[in-house]
Amino acid sequence: MRGVLIDAPAAAPAELSSGAGAAPLPGSGAPAPAPTADFDPSLPWRRARSVALRPEPFGALVYHFGNRKLSFLKSKPLVAVVESLGEHPSADATLVACGVPAAQHPAYRRALADLARSQMIELREPPA
Repeated sequence: MRGVLIDAPAAAPAELSSGAGAAPLPGSGAPAPAPTADFDPSLPWRRARSVALRPEPFGALVYHFGNRKLSFLKSKPLVAVVESLGEHPSADATLVACGVPAAQHPAYRRALADLARSQMIELREPPA
């Protein structure tokens, strides 16, 4: 299982799940992993077609029916970003459209890179 936590106050301890690859918060003292080469925030992304989101009070459960992976999105703003990826020309444009503060973009990009690595989001064809 994987968990992604963002949007917590910088002074709060990072409450990451036991899943590997969860993105640490800026200011949490944990080293930030470099974004994966497979994830480019300037490209168009969408929630993978074989992925279901189940809203929860903390954010959402994300289940991939193909590889049977389960992830937790521990932030409602991150859920909004993932749900609206397909409506915008790039992941970065989605962050802007969802009102994510510029200072938090690196944390969101790391979270999206984790989701791309676990095949929860996928590249889509840009509009012709």
